[in-house]
Amino acid sequence: MFQNKTELQAREEILGLVKEYCDTYHNKTKEFEEGDRISYAARVYDSAEMVNLVDSSLEFWLTSGRYTDQFEKQLAKYLGVKYCSLVNSGSSANLNAFMALTSPLLGERRVKRGDEIITVAAGFPTTVTPAIQYGAVPVFVDVTIPQYNIDVTMLEEAYSKKTKAVMIAHTLGNPFDLKAVKEFCDKYNLWLIEDNCDALGSKYTIDGEEKFTGTIGDIGTSSFYPPHHMTMGEGGAVYTNNALLNKCIRSFRDWGRDCVCASGQDNLCQHRFDRQYGELPLGYDHKYVYSHFGYNLKATDMQAAVGCAQLEKIPSFVEKRKYNFARLKAALLEVEDKFILPVACNNADPSWFGFLITCKEGIDRNKVVQYIEDHGIQTRMLFAGNLVKHPCFDEMRAKGEGYRVVGDLANTDRIMNDTFWVGVYPGMTDEKIDYMAKIIKEAVSK
Repeated sequence: MFQNKTELQAREEILGLVKEYCDTYHNKTKEFEEGDRISYAARVYDSAEMVNLVDSSLEFWLTSGRYTDQFEKQLAKYLGVKYCSLVNSGSSANLNAFMALTSPLLGERRVKRGDEIITVAAGFPTTVTPAIQYGAVPVFVDVTIPQYNIDVTMLEEAYSKKTKAVMIAHTLGNPFDLKAVKEFCDKYNLWLIEDNCDALGSKYTIDGEEKFTGTIGDIGTSSFYPPHHMTMGEGGAVYTNNALLNKCIRSFRDWGRDCVCASGQDNLCQHRFDRQYGELPLGYDHKYVYSHFGYNLKATDMQAAVGCAQLEKIPSFVEKRKYNFARLKAALLEVEDKFILPVACNNADPSWFGFLITCKEGIDRNKVVQYIEDHGIQTRMLFAGNLVKHPCFDEMRAKGEGYRVVGDLANTDRIMNDTFWVGVYPGMTDEKIDYMAKIIKEAVSK
């Protein structure tokens, strides 16, 4: 088949066939009929992703390579940040971001075991897990309804002399009150990590300037798991404008090594064999010097290849999410006597991940959710609901140590008992949105 062809010609032929295959056999849609299953999220892609994926596989580099470099530069440009590091998941991104704050390179501001991290219990566990696993102490405060984000009036009460950082997520794309949180962090010289995994493309206006969420704190994180705003299957990113934090992030991601050479690269600094580190002998190979107890959190170049194609679609994805959210909310306004509908934070322009609904008094969430599910619409809880009530906290709860709770977490418990959400992802049509609204209204009228 490839006789008398150059490698480039053969590759172009293969990729042409891949495009034709994808256009022919993928993304085949049929007209929506009531009762068809509507998932809360799904991949939205075309032949560009598949062509990139095969292009990368033909190189067979496998680990981080040219597509990784391209993706990191493109995402940094999109967000308007200086540094971006691709990792293998959003949970790894949170681990990487938190561990960067434990680096001895940060001096007095370094997070040590026993230090406290202010966060919320109404969210996803891996926002909190890295702190617990390291030996830091999460301090949980309540959230507000209908924004479902941290109650900033509780920040001062949560603060202690052990507080070193605030690490919280923008809930389902709705930015938390970044102005208040940032002012609090600046007042006490605290680190701020924005878990931006559910909010890629959301914006917040602060000091008169509109910025992407994830770029206002010290470090931002993203997830590229299939349901998220863009996907590469598994994947995540950590980004910052701080050169020292970037050095720490890269080191912890790449085994904890001191060397900054890319995979397959040697002696970028031209001092590979002439320096002395720790108690190692003079001239010990710098590629095998470790300044942190790190991990291998890198993604593959095939994942990055898919991500590069997805990044081109992010602006349109964000606009479709906003459109779907607005259409669904408009349709549900007539049942506001039964449901609390979501409200954007002040100064925010959310890239909505989902549509949160809280049942008012007298409305049984379980019955509502069961009716919606029975009619083919996938629902989700707000992740953990109240994280400290899960089995993973049993041992700490029994001992009364390892975490602190400020206040009574009343709204967090309300969310655990009364809240659910449905999707607004870009693949949803008007017909699907309208059907969801119809069924949700039926669920409380029967």
